[in-house]
Amino acid sequence: MASRSVNKVILVGNLGRDAETKFTPSGASVTRFSVATTRSWKDQASNEWKEETNWTNVVLWRQENLANYLTKGKQVYVEGRLQTRSYDDKDGKKVYTTEVVADDVILLSGRGDGGGSEGGVQQSRPAGARGRGGPAAPSAHAEDDAFGGMGITDDDVPF
Repeated sequence: MASRSVNKVILVGNLGRDAETKFTPSGASVTRFSVATTRSWKDQASNEWKEETNWTNVVLWRQENLANYLTKGKQVYVEGRLQTRSYDDKDGKKVYTTEVVADDVILLSGRGDGGGSEGGVQQSRPAGARGRGGPAAPSAHAEDDAFGGMGITDDDVPF
């Protein structure tokens, strides 16, 4: 029997900073941003609600046009894989970093600051990824749309 492994990450959180896009010497774009995810739980000893925020660095390849929409505070859905790499810092010390290499990035917030209904959904899939890419198409019948006319179908919902 062949062994199997899975390396898949799904994050829904808020951007901690504006995305930054740089280009490799060969011209490929690399967009980097961080996503904050927060979990809450009730402490059994004190009966108080506790909260913990985790910051995850995300790398998105060949999607420089999406960086303009990825601004601090916006809510995003990110799907990808974990990758750990190492590099030597300026003092020659080896540094290890783990990040999510994104396959899908979907902007959940609208164009306004509050993420209301005025904006749409922006979706990205790097070249070679399965499925459709680009912005989500608006719904033909917004009144029949259970997602508030944002053009989201049941296929777009991650759960």
